[in-house]
Amino acid sequence: MIRLGLLLLVLPLCVLIGVYFWELNDVRACQLDGGHWDYVEGVCKESPQLFVSWLERSPLLVNGGMLLSVVGLVMCMVGLYVKRAK
Repeated sequence: MIRLGLLLLVLPLCVLIGVYFWELNDVRACQLDGGHWDYVEGVCKESPQLFVSWLERSPLLVNGGMLLSVVGLVMCMVGLYVKRAK
């Protein structure tokens, strides 16, 4: 239970960080080219665009990842609390 809990605790956070930095790379490349990033469509445009947070664009990914991490934390705590059967 502890191993599965640790996997659920760490893996969703790594996925979220990976997806975030993947998008950040595109945003920075667009800005270096002199454009403005359109967060809704995910493309570089010439005119300024409004910022739309990642939570508004992908609520299932963000909230689901955090929920899985909390479930993993609870599983780790239960696994450490319950005595192992010999």
